[in-house]
Amino acid sequence: MSSSRHPIALRLEQRVGGATRLLATVMLLPLADGIFAALVLAGELETWAGVTQIGLLVFGGSATLAVILAEMDDDPWEQATSVLVVGVPLILIAAVEAALAPTIATLVDVPTFERFAALVILAIAAKTASSTIGDYLPSPGIIIGLGFVASFQPGSFRFVADYEPALLFSAAAAGGVAVAFALAVVALRPYLRRVVDIDRFRFGSAVALGTLALSIFQLVPSQAPLVVFGVAGLLAFNPEAAPGDAPDDSADDTSPQTVPGADDGPDRPTPSNPAATPDGGNDASESDDDEPAYGYPGENGAEERAPWL
Repeated sequence: MSSSRHPIALRLEQRVGGATRLLATVMLLPLADGIFAALVLAGELETWAGVTQIGLLVFGGSATLAVILAEMDDDPWEQATSVLVVGVPLILIAAVEAALAPTIATLVDVPTFERFAALVILAIAAKTASSTIGDYLPSPGIIIGLGFVASFQPGSFRFVADYEPALLFSAAAAGGVAVAFALAVVALRPYLRRVVDIDRFRFGSAVALGTLALSIFQLVPSQAPLVVFGVAGLLAFNPEAAPGDAPDDSADDTSPQTVPGADDGPDRPTPSNPAATPDGGNDASESDDDEPAYGYPGENGAEERAPWL
């Protein structure tokens, strides 16, 4: 597994601190910055493919994977508890926000707001792929705020709530997919830490997010992001890192004891301690020499070891 850190998770960790709070920030942020509401207005919850894509790419994804694998050091039961502490509110708030999404639709021009939501997703994809690129891009909140200003229509505001069971269930299911994904990562964490390359999965997830944005623009099929996400998972699998592939240190032919042709004759290495006598006499502790018994390797017959040992 790569030892690198996820750019978005690292940036958030510096602000919030703590693995559970970091996980909450990563998974709940789409509810706070308006991305989920924009996806609801764009009709992404109308199909099961859309529900799954939102759960895996928006609420879950590589940032959630990175937090659980790299940041959480607790035992599996505590990790699962942390996921549920974050996941239960996620499911409930997603359902409530989906019900109130029509209210937002009375305030904005929906097609314009959807385009800005797609730009937000593209920005998140770029930040996920590269922290360097992310430094030059505005935050998702700024982009969605500009989109709200650009599409704002105050004259038509009215409070509207959609309590259609199918919509509420789809919103809750999207949150449930994210929670199930996080719990699966917790359950498989010892194995995934050995065989999953986080860098590959992060880049593949960024491509999938970019594909999701393109699907909002109707430039690619609506199921394309889910396919790309699946391919990203396959490419991130690194079976060469599984146990049993570690090299055998006993076969290291650089050891002096295994050099071919060595015999017991005059070429046999002599003791490296300059204070030792051929007949096994005084050692360094019994020597009257003022010179130290060791120094840098190769200096005045010194031992081949670090001088501070």
